[in-house]
Amino acid sequence: MKPTRVLHMHFGLDGGAERFFVNLAQALDQAGVEQRFIIRPGRIWKAGIESSGEIIENHFRRLSISGQLLPNRVRRLARQWKPTAMMSWMPRASRLMPEYPDAIRLARLGDYPSHLRHFRHVDILVANAPGIAQHCRELGWTKPLIVISNFVRNVEVQPVPRATYDTPRDAFIVGASGRLVQRKGFDAILRAVAAMPDAWIWIAGTGARERDLRQLAENLGMTRRTKFLGWLNEPAHAMASTDVYLMASRNEPLGNVVLEAWHAGVPVISSRSQGPLWFTTNGKDALLVDIDSVEQMTEALLRLRSNPDLAARLINGGRKTLRTRFSRDSIVQQYLSVFRGNTEHHESLGS
Repeated sequence: MKPTRVLHMHFGLDGGAERFFVNLAQALDQAGVEQRFIIRPGRIWKAGIESSGEIIENHFRRLSISGQLLPNRVRRLARQWKPTAMMSWMPRASRLMPEYPDAIRLARLGDYPSHLRHFRHVDILVANAPGIAQHCRELGWTKPLIVISNFVRNVEVQPVPRATYDTPRDAFIVGASGRLVQRKGFDAILRAVAAMPDAWIWIAGTGARERDLRQLAENLGMTRRTKFLGWLNEPAHAMASTDVYLMASRNEPLGNVVLEAWHAGVPVISSRSQGPLWFTTNGKDALLVDIDSVEQMTEALLRLRSNPDLAARLINGGRKTLRTRFSRDSIVQQYLSVFRGNTEHHESLGS
């Protein structure tokens, strides 16, 4: 049988989308898929894919000589290596997709594209949530389009000692994670936790807003109780040491961090952004609050702190949703099927 070979093109930064990229690459490697990667230089997560295939590092900038030469390099690679599939991650990478009739060309979308111009050489769009798929249809996409969502890495969670981050053993800790950017709502999380004088917060991730968030924590008198953990290869270990996980995104197409919190065995509070509204059930596997409602976030935190039975119910509900709707094996098999050209019977906007 012809080997399954996948060429990935990914020019993302350091966040949840990149974490899932690493998860999928590792899972495909374990499934026997041969892979090669084109990524930005200096990525924190590069080590996670190094054992899965050869890596080409390039910013793919039009004004750089290496960026201008990259399309020819990719065309030569396709002719010589003969991939089964070529997969771009996010719209910009799709511009690099070469004409190569022997491979299926797919673009994986974890956010809402503003237009379809980048995808003219793409055969199929793969959205990780039905809202993105519906949006692409509304933009005029007529080729095959499917929903294949995310999964979390099946690691055995080892809660880190609270002393690792200079936190009292008996503190009530709120966990949060993701790229430190405006739309993720970390400022709202800080304000919500600030209303609880004895609560601490652990924030895992990096991003452009870190300096602003540190300043906000200082302004709120929260410097001592706020711990910035930086990029963590396995955030579940840190999140497992917290009492509740709070996701406050103002715009969240999926919400992979919620899946990670469920895997860590932590009760979840989430904003009513697009992705969580699709896969969570209020009171069953999460508590949902209005976007930017600091008051509702604080109320939900206080409710979980005072009601251990509710917290346990949300933990069990989250694990069940993770197991039934975001199965690693099922998602990997769906990707393998698409790589082999089986797209017609997969046409779906999810449920």
